[in-house]
Amino acid sequence: MAANQRSRRNVVRETSRPKAFFPILIAIAIAGASILGYVLSRKPAEAEFKPITIDPKTAGPEHGYTLGKADAPVKVLEYADFECPACGHFATVTEPDVRKRIIDTGLASLTFLDFPLVQHRNSQAASNAAACADEQGRFWPMHDMLFNGQIDWNTGATNKPKPVFQRYAAALGLDMAKWETCYDSRKYQGRIAANYASGERMKVSQTPSFIIGGKLYPGAAPYDDFKRMVDSAQQKK
Repeated sequence: MAANQRSRRNVVRETSRPKAFFPILIAIAIAGASILGYVLSRKPAEAEFKPITIDPKTAGPEHGYTLGKADAPVKVLEYADFECPACGHFATVTEPDVRKRIIDTGLASLTFLDFPLVQHRNSQAASNAAACADEQGRFWPMHDMLFNGQIDWNTGATNKPKPVFQRYAAALGLDMAKWETCYDSRKYQGRIAANYASGERMKVSQTPSFIIGGKLYPGAAPYDDFKRMVDSAQQKK
């Protein structure tokens, strides 16, 4: 008797579940699959600046941006990408000491050359914004703002970085009409391409990379290592 009662209770439990339960599960599964399919098939938004094709043979001479004395005993070339996190770390953490203790004291000069990597889709635009600031004598202040604000305009933040760059240009007191005309025309795209091609000729394979005393040093070295590289180049003269 007890066994029959337990059996009837089990039947009640099994049959008391709402009949609509399984159709609801199926509907949820179908909706989830549809959303996943949409996400996987959706193309990423295109960047403002499409990658350029660079022919090192026709790119012309590089045109970097130099800090320090023209007759400094050691010349440092930096190949960097404005969107590269390691470049941003060097620019915001190590470079202030490099400027104060090496560049400003006359031990070396520092020349920045654009090396925009394809995977950093907004880097071309950033190089363009900096080149247009240079036209008004403000490359280095724009350089600093780009690296300090990297999180606001990088590929993960936006595919239209121009409004951010406009804010920087305005904060620097640039002639905005002139800067915007320059930016929209990509006036200095050839310069950016030439700087990149120069890095390829120097066998640059990562950013940042430095040429110090004619020797290639890849990676964002801390200050003490950077100073040793400069000292080594000076001793070889």
